[in-house]
Amino acid sequence: MSDCLFCKIAAGHIPCTEVFADENILAFRDIDPKAPTHILVIPRRHIPGLSAMTDDDTDLAGKLLMAATKIAAAEGLVPDGYRFVINNGEDGGQTVGHLHLHILGGRALAWPPG
Repeated sequence: MSDCLFCKIAAGHIPCTEVFADENILAFRDIDPKAPTHILVIPRRHIPGLSAMTDDDTDLAGKLLMAATKIAAAEGLVPDGYRFVINNGEDGGQTVGHLHLHILGGRALAWPPG
């Protein structure tokens, strides 16, 4: 989508600090981190949010989760723990209308999250 921030980042039109990339997934550091490690993992294909996924997206959902898991390990987060967050919709805290997973770690994370 031409007006989607994350589509522009995935297309290389807006720079990011890339952590991981393949033909389906892009991961980059959040510009407003909420933890010492805060990485966003997105599908390159525009999907407005988690609730917009269909059964046809099952493989992509697995790739998104596996990429995030590998990134958490590469960032050294496994020994102490980390959190994955997917916000969906306005009330769920989603601020960019493109499916994305947050990897948060590097400190103790409180619960409930907010």
